Amino acid sequence: MQQAAQKQDILTSWISWHFFETPKFLFEVWNNYFNYAANFFSFTLLLKTFFAPWRRFVWSYPRGFDLQEYFITFVSNLISRILGAFMRIILIIAGIVLQVVVAVAGLAIFLGWLLFPFIIVFAFLFILFF
Repeated sequence: MQQAAQKQDILTSWISWHFFETPKFLFEVWNNYFNYAANFFSFTLLLKTFFAPWRRFVWSYPRGFDLQEYFITFVSNLISRILGAFMRIILIIAGIVLQVVVAVAGLAIFLGWLLFPFIIVFAFLFILFF
């Protein structure tokens, strides 16, 4: 009678560990990867500084009145801002792609962990009967 109670304790503790404790841990790890990807690409900062010049490349306007120099400086600063917006778009897209990869990989690992015991039993029964 003592052995049956110990086996049940082992079985219930394994079920508790496999289906309750470890999924919580996997969800925390998955959440950490989401936060890492969001912080690595820093979406809020990219959106706040969307039209800022790329790498802070700005040209100062000349002293005095020279229409051609003002126009060249204006176009140069405009190109720097357009380049900054373009690069930030690329970084935002790369961050979104990484978030999708983290979501799909995390879901696959999470479901794989939960379904793994059933897959093993199904594989064993498949080999045994077919």
